[in-house]
Amino acid sequence: MVKAYTWLTFCVVVWGSNFVFGKILVLSFSPALLTMLRLLFIVLFLLGLNLVKKQLKPLKKSEFQSIFVLGVIGVFINQWSFFEGLQTADPTTSALILATTPILTGILAAIFLKEKFTLRMLLGSMVAIVGIYFVVTKGTFTSIQVDKGLLWIVVTMITFAIMIIITRSLSTRIDPFTITFYSNLVGLMVAIPFAFILDSPFQVGTEWPEWALLIGTAVIVHGMANLIWNYYIRYVDASKASILSNLEPFVAMIVGLIVLSKPITNMEIIGSLFIVGGVVFSSYQRKTL
Repeated sequence: MVKAYTWLTFCVVVWGSNFVFGKILVLSFSPALLTMLRLLFIVLFLLGLNLVKKQLKPLKKSEFQSIFVLGVIGVFINQWSFFEGLQTADPTTSALILATTPILTGILAAIFLKEKFTLRMLLGSMVAIVGIYFVVTKGTFTSIQVDKGLLWIVVTMITFAIMIIITRSLSTRIDPFTITFYSNLVGLMVAIPFAFILDSPFQVGTEWPEWALLIGTAVIVHGMANLIWNYYIRYVDASKASILSNLEPFVAMIVGLIVLSKPITNMEIIGSLFIVGGVVFSSYQRKTL
């Protein structure tokens, strides 16, 4: 059990750090090109892993449409909007906005999967929205000036929730590795032409540390961490694991302080407590005897 929680915490630290490392990468690479390159290295990593473990299964014709939608919305648009947003958005604020994904997922699940949306989820949503207001307004409460980058981060959050819903639906028929590989492959195929359409001119890093960071984050954040999480999540209580994942904004704050020398403000702390508290409250399920 200790080993499981240690590895799950490692995944949360990796995902929380991704906001800061993403902020660094968009200084050297244009967003669509960065998306294409990252997906390329993710697909290569998954292909290499499949050579060892032979986990990849063929898709049925009836599954192509869902995988295509997942690849376009849940992979390409999700990653591209993330990097597009981080050009101007603060990484900590971005992490806090994305922390509300479970709430939107609950709403979409109620609409498309006919899952129950409870009063607890509604109240938790309201608390989280108050937290976002604290962070976005920086405590001024006079006027809301939303950075354009934050709007793209909201798109990232929406596409992430859609990805969870589609993946949840597909997981009853397809194993996680196969879903992950084919959706990322579709995302890569879409990203290649859009890199030339959306980025004009290209911005490409020329130093080896920039490429090392790109490849390292692609493989570790979206490859290893996802696989480790999916493996060890089986050994712990789901509600406790979800609480761990809500620590990402705090990780983003700490890594931002260490790497970018970005001070942690009182409003960020207050807002994060409201957001994480609201998400935990809405996600909490009483155990039945």
